[in-house]
Amino acid sequence: MPITTDSSNLPTPLHRAIYLTGPTASGKTGIGVALARRLDAEVIAMDSMTLYRGMDIGTAKPTPEEQGGVPHHLIDVLDPWQAASVADYRGWALAAVADIESRGKRALFVGGTALYLKALLRGLFEATATNRVLRESLEQEYRQVGGVALHARLEAIDPVTARRLHPNDMLRVVRALEVSATMGQPLSSLQTEHEHPAPATVPVFAIDRPRPEIHARINLRVERMIEDGLVDEVRRLQSGPQPLGPVPAQGVGYREIIDHLEGRLPLGRAVDCIKARTRQFAKRQSTWFRGLVEVRSWPVPAGEAAEVTADRLALLIEAGN
Repeated sequence: MPITTDSSNLPTPLHRAIYLTGPTASGKTGIGVALARRLDAEVIAMDSMTLYRGMDIGTAKPTPEEQGGVPHHLIDVLDPWQAASVADYRGWALAAVADIESRGKRALFVGGTALYLKALLRGLFEATATNRVLRESLEQEYRQVGGVALHARLEAIDPVTARRLHPNDMLRVVRALEVSATMGQPLSSLQTEHEHPAPATVPVFAIDRPRPEIHARINLRVERMIEDGLVDEVRRLQSGPQPLGPVPAQGVGYREIIDHLEGRLPLGRAVDCIKARTRQFAKRQSTWFRGLVEVRSWPVPAGEAAEVTADRLALLIEAGN
């Protein structure tokens, strides 16, 4: 089925964009840059970690050379101790799309943060129910007993939401407990009731490579990160004006190197842990993408150049005109 590029009848700017996703280490950056050139588009990063300034090596943030002269948006917008919600990202994305379209260009989202992809395609459930007294009580309890205890409570009443939240994410854990208690049903159930897939005409592609190839690419990437100075990057971040915030400090690669720098893991073991955790993350990403009906799997043969993959994608996208 052709994918149309006639976006004049689509009500939200986010449905006029193109989306390229896929698991980590699948080659999204190179393919995305080549596709942007082919379609006269600009890239909007769809990655929760490349938002952070100074987190370059461990996030595989595209270098100026890798960006290849294609404008990139929503990279380096936060200090690494700051926090941002999915709603924040969606708002920034809307502004970036408007900016890009004002120059007569197409917006091309490239990245693998599944929650961002879903929010861009389907919008966000706005939980209006509030209970300020309960929220303040939960926040106080969080500070007293820790995030693990409240996260366990959330897992008991809303395992779906608990699975996507880290215990250190006080804002979202407390909010999920507050909404569930106030509304009388889990936040995940309320969100499900308000989900509507994006129109079938929105072009959304997920790079698909065989799992053994992804694993090999992950191992090679992690080894290059170490060679390129990931340990020094984390050391520098931790000794900055403020240490890494709770969310970025749990990022794949950063948590393990922090453990190494604080004497809990030898470097070799830390590297093995990064590889294993990245493989697990890639598997979860693929599961997420398969669960979104808007996403079209795009197989990439072993050894195919990024430009060739981009040409194949561009032909399909342009065929809708």
